[in-house]
Amino acid sequence: MKNVVLIGFMGTGKTSTGRLLASRLGRPFIDTDQKIETENNMTISEMFTVHGEQYFRQKEKEMIAKVSRYTCTVIATGGGVVLIPENISRLKSNGVIIALTASLDVILERTARRNTRPLLDRPDREAIVSKMLNERSELYHTANLSIDTSERSPQQVSDMIIAFLREGGHLRGRC
Repeated sequence: MKNVVLIGFMGTGKTSTGRLLASRLGRPFIDTDQKIETENNMTISEMFTVHGEQYFRQKEKEMIAKVSRYTCTVIATGGGVVLIPENISRLKSNGVIIALTASLDVILERTARRNTRPLLDRPDREAIVSKMLNERSELYHTANLSIDTSERSPQQVSDMIIAFLREGGHLRGRC
């Protein structure tokens, strides 16, 4: 059975929805950012500070190569995973891609809660988020399904994903 892969910008609910979805489907859950941090013994913020964004993107690419070979797993990716076309190709080869989106205001509010986002640790956060959203928007829309999470709970988003997976026959068979 294919993986269920959640893509989307920071703060769209990939991790919280992914955990709930995995639990409801009885599948393992992987957050690629958390797995990268664990395997490299440092936070993503530390990687950006010590080694730079390119180093992190290489680690992310290596992680995607690894997890895209899994089966029956719910995978939440980092917001920038779409920046490398090879990442999406790998994830699509063995996964159903679900893009989670949200409005600019909702993303700003959600990402302000924790100061763990190195690309947003700047005084001009709104301008940066707006620019990044515009640059990545088309990349997120290559997904099999797109869901705006702005006014939906992880439970509601999970319900929508499960309905989509059922309709598409993606829940048939065993994991």
